[in-house]
Amino acid sequence: MPDEPFADTPTPKDATEKQRWEKQVLEPALKKSTERAIGAMSGANIGRDSRAHFTTVSGVPVERLYTQMDVADDSETSPSLPGEPPYTRGIYANGYQGKLWTMRQFSGFASPEETNLRYKYLLANGGGGLSVAFDLPTLMGCDSDDPQSEGEVGKCGVAIDSLEDMETLFSGINLEQTTVSMTINSPASVIWAMYLAVAERQGADWTKISGTLQNDILKEYIAQKEYIFPPAPSMRLVVDTLEFGSRFTPRFNPISISGYHIREAGSTAQQELAFTLYDGIEYVEWALRRGLAIDDFAPRLSFFFNSHNDFFEEIAKFRAARKVWYRVMTERFGAKSPRSTWMRFHTQTAGVSLTAQQPKNNIARVALQALAAVLGGTQSLHTDAYDEALALPTEDAARIALRTQQILAYESGVAEVADPLGGSYFVEHFTQDMEKAAFAYFDKLDALGGMVRAIEQGFPQKEIADASYAYQRAVEAGEKIIVGVNEYAVDEPAPQILYIDESVRDAQTAKLKRLRQERSGEAVARSLLALCHAAEKEPAAAEGISTTNTMPYLLDCVKAYATIGEICNALRKVMGTYDEVSVA
Repeated sequence: MPDEPFADTPTPKDATEKQRWEKQVLEPALKKSTERAIGAMSGANIGRDSRAHFTTVSGVPVERLYTQMDVADDSETSPSLPGEPPYTRGIYANGYQGKLWTMRQFSGFASPEETNLRYKYLLANGGGGLSVAFDLPTLMGCDSDDPQSEGEVGKCGVAIDSLEDMETLFSGINLEQTTVSMTINSPASVIWAMYLAVAERQGADWTKISGTLQNDILKEYIAQKEYIFPPAPSMRLVVDTLEFGSRFTPRFNPISISGYHIREAGSTAQQELAFTLYDGIEYVEWALRRGLAIDDFAPRLSFFFNSHNDFFEEIAKFRAARKVWYRVMTERFGAKSPRSTWMRFHTQTAGVSLTAQQPKNNIARVALQALAAVLGGTQSLHTDAYDEALALPTEDAARIALRTQQILAYESGVAEVADPLGGSYFVEHFTQDMEKAAFAYFDKLDALGGMVRAIEQGFPQKEIADASYAYQRAVEAGEKIIVGVNEYAVDEPAPQILYIDESVRDAQTAKLKRLRQERSGEAVARSLLALCHAAEKEPAAAEGISTTNTMPYLLDCVKAYATIGEICNALRKVMGTYDEVSVA
């Protein structure tokens, strides 16, 4: 029997062995061929002292080689096995063999009628769930005929003014059989009330409907800036949905704690992980002050992450997220139910990475980002369309994005094994470093008094702004290459894009005029007054936690066909509005 290949080659387990490799193997190789320069723009090779220039997208230095000695080996840092605490390798023992991730496509444009047709198209082409994009007026709690809405109706998502629009949006779509994610935050409880009313009118059982309401107001103050009310009353509305959902919609996630927009604003992967999970801590703290039991609502907390270009960094981030959340829920909050400790998350590929130049290059970017999300163990996934740097996706681009997920699921083989990169020295090292970075930020946020206090002092905003500035400088210096932008650029004709004209606003305005004539004005006024009384009731604690839940009153408002603008204006009178602290 022949000798086993490399049988006498020692495995690097300590610093001495790695030093031997560097002297005997690496140094001779470098003398023959020096290492490549950072970025093709520099046009030269560099020597071995250049390693400090090799970094991840987040600026973390990357070594030439990772060995067993780079991975801490003790019970506290062990990645365990899939389906076992601390769930580094996944919350399900058999990974995707039991069930593939839900394939969502973020979609919504123009009118509810047009978006309804797109939803039926996506479902007919194998989409497993819907993800609703709302236009800016809806996100800001304004009606389509509000002067502030001019020029924005239907442009970045679908316009929803009333329950009538929500009924149209989901016409012919069985809400018991289709999971629906809704990207809405400040007026999230209003939109959710409309959704629940539609489900009820379809005859759907609230205990059987499933999906996710984004409803993450903290990340709005940190990154996306689509807020209406001040932090304390906004947190009260979030807690209302957590309480209501734990009682009446046991399969629906009333919040998706979102790092996606934090990353889109320019954060590092480490900041995305830390700020997102600490937002989760803040929501749990406020829910506990309301008097909710941790194991009653924690199983319905979900998360939402970005998957950026740095393949291994993203995989490590997802793996670390599960472990950190497990530790938080068990050590900080004493959760007993295993489901309370599971980090369940949705992923979207990085919109900020898409380029308007040579947009079809984005198909490759999205595929790699989607692969990282799958290898990191996401529960659902949205793949961006290649033309989204220019406009809302065309039907063809949306289909390619969905097909990318299907090719990963059915042709690549990556769904056959749970956590296939588990045990990689590089991945395990980065996973452990992500965990350390998250807890280091937790200590800083605890010292500031929690996330709401930190936001009011501008801490996370400044951290993200500094990281974004550093990355942009690296791009402009050619230290980070963006293919087709600062290298390999070409002249090309502009592609065909989806264009939304002002006819959408005209149509929505006409519908609103008719609605106000046909509905009962008395019922609307009565429901809005009751909502105001509920919203202004004295809180039971100084932090602004009231024991009166606004969800039943919101349901009465939307069933009376009060518009989103009318409801939010009523809440503005009681709760006020918010001006952000400036960040120096």
